Amino acid sequence: MRVATWNVNSIRARVGRVVDWLVREDIDVLAMQEIKCKESQFPFDAFHDAGYEVVLHGLNQWNGVAFASRLPMTDVANTFTGMPGFGKALDDGSLPLEARALGVTVDGVRLWSLYVPNGRLVDDPHYVYKLAWLHELAAQTKAWLAAHPDQPLALMGDWNIAPLDSDVWDVAAFEGSTHVSAPERAAFEAVESIGLTDVVRPIVPTGYTYWDYKQLRFPRNEGMRIDFIMGSAPFAALVSGARIDRNERKGDAPSDHVPVVVELDVDTEGDDDDRPMIFG
Repeated sequence: MRVATWNVNSIRARVGRVVDWLVREDIDVLAMQEIKCKESQFPFDAFHDAGYEVVLHGLNQWNGVAFASRLPMTDVANTFTGMPGFGKALDDGSLPLEARALGVTVDGVRLWSLYVPNGRLVDDPHYVYKLAWLHELAAQTKAWLAAHPDQPLALMGDWNIAPLDSDVWDVAAFEGSTHVSAPERAAFEAVESIGLTDVVRPIVPTGYTYWDYKQLRFPRNEGMRIDFIMGSAPFAALVSGARIDRNERKGDAPSDHVPVVVELDVDTEGDDDDRPMIFG
């Protein structure tokens, strides 16, 4: 089974590019972030015509997460327990929950598409929100791992953290900014400490996943590695290959992120009989 994650930075602007990539690269399941649309605005037909079903959680023109899969998806969840909210308080005093998390199960593998809050500035309320969001994610994942120790689990998506100095082109350029601060890196390490590992880095030790559109960042390779697939031990045991598709940052109207892909030794042959003939 070939599983990927990609911050698509507006699916309506890039639907053709995303679907073409799915078919060309023979992807079974894609976790998407920053779809930037509501369900009524999502371009379902293009995915359906290519043999993919879609589940999504999108509330407005910001954020939004989704899965496209040519295998059945079950146990859909659009939040994790304790997930913090952000923004203007609602009538009941709670804060609105943003569209940043979506979970599905595919062939017994539990997958989450996550769009971790950006943080904006280290003295911004959004930074406090980011750390709280990550804290609750780690706590709830730890509880889930204890309850389901044998089920493969992966948290995939845009983490908005560069955990190592080598994950940015020049760490000095980030002094005092988000994404590389000690509290953010500690929050990332807390996720690792509960039993999840970056399943891509051992296979692809170098390479970025994001380049800003400004200042010729991509031609200069001034990028960041902030998109990760964090897997439990049972998930990591299934991984037979991985790659970062850097070429998807090239060409017309690319996303500022590129796909990250893993190969899993999961037998999906029994499901292939129902695929459209383009997958024959």
